Amino acid sequence: MEIFKTIHSYWAYIVLAIVIFAVVNALKGMLTKKDFQETDLRISLFALIVSHLQLLIGLAWYFMSPVYKSMKASGMGEAMKNADVRLLSVEHPLTMIFAIILITIGFSRHKKKTTSKEKFNTIFLFYGIALILILVKIPWTNWFS
Repeated sequence: MEIFKTIHSYWAYIVLAIVIFAVVNALKGMLTKKDFQETDLRISLFALIVSHLQLLIGLAWYFMSPVYKSMKASGMGEAMKNADVRLLSVEHPLTMIFAIILITIGFSRHKKKTTSKEKFNTIFLFYGIALILILVKIPWTNWFS
């Protein structure tokens, strides 16, 4: 089952790169006032897809992880007292779910917009907030250890 942890960890780099690319693309589109093209749609769609895949992989790993098993055995109260356990068992998963919800809402809302400016603004706002949340709650100590 350690394979899920490995996949989740490496896929996170892909998600991060593509979400950053989507945010930068939307910012560039806003600043240059270019028309929203099929390529722009594909970039934001690809960010949506890879983030949803990451969520599925992460949920599979979460319920198999030692952190979850430990939290289940000792109780939520004990998990909340330990910052490292709290990060991995509560803060990281909930924040990432919320970030992916924002990406989903952003993609859905941009499709209803009629102008390129509105489309780029919507993608930039929702994906940008999601990116900030992702960056804040990545367990960086685990990534670099």
